Amino acid sequence: MPLRFQPRLRLRLLPSAAAAAASAPPFPPHGPASATGSSVRLTGGRSRRRRGAAVAMASGDARVAGIASSIRVIPDFPKPGIMFQDITTLLLDPKAFRDTIDLFVERYKDQGITVVAGVEARGFIFGPPIALAIGAKFVPLRKPKKLPGEVISEEYSLEYGTDKIEMHVGAVEDNDRALVVDDLIATGGTLCAAVNLLERVGAKVVECACVIELPELKGRDKLGDRPVFVLVKADGA
Repeated sequence: MPLRFQPRLRLRLLPSAAAAAASAPPFPPHGPASATGSSVRLTGGRSRRRRGAAVAMASGDARVAGIASSIRVIPDFPKPGIMFQDITTLLLDPKAFRDTIDLFVERYKDQGITVVAGVEARGFIFGPPIALAIGAKFVPLRKPKKLPGEVISEEYSLEYGTDKIEMHVGAVEDNDRALVVDDLIATGGTLCAAVNLLERVGAKVVECACVIELPELKGRDKLGDRPVFVLVKADGA
């Protein structure tokens, strides 16, 4: 039986991201808005355009519009009021998946990055091919008790309670130039913890790179002046 997917949502093209990828240095800080997770709460009534649709952050490159249109939105998952950004449909589209990796590689290939740190779990999908293409090592940032060796950990706050991310001691070294990769930036808690963890061992975090941004959750505010680069954003308007 063929797979049945939610219908794609309309795109609103925003200012160009391929241009941003081409002019990567010196990574100027973006304005307030964004962070990590994979869903956004609904507020207010219905609009003519369905809320939560992925919209391209670039108007000059058809690749970015294709990436945005390949991301499926699942309403009320994992609980009512959540619009879940599902990147599994992007992974089913080889061109969209390759274009996603290529845009990140074009941005970071000449930045002297020595380590790509992927945030569990979807950072493990996008991080390794980026690392291979730019000649950097890949380091997984994992949930507690998932790594077998000696670890260093960083705690961060959740809506109710706290959590941690961990990495192996010695995986990242003093003066490494790091790129943090995840699929999505929502509230910013996980990305902020990842940056703190890397900086504690002496690494220079060049940038955080995500496929999707949820601007309504203002994750960039938590990250402060640390630069964030995203390809598309979830349209909550």
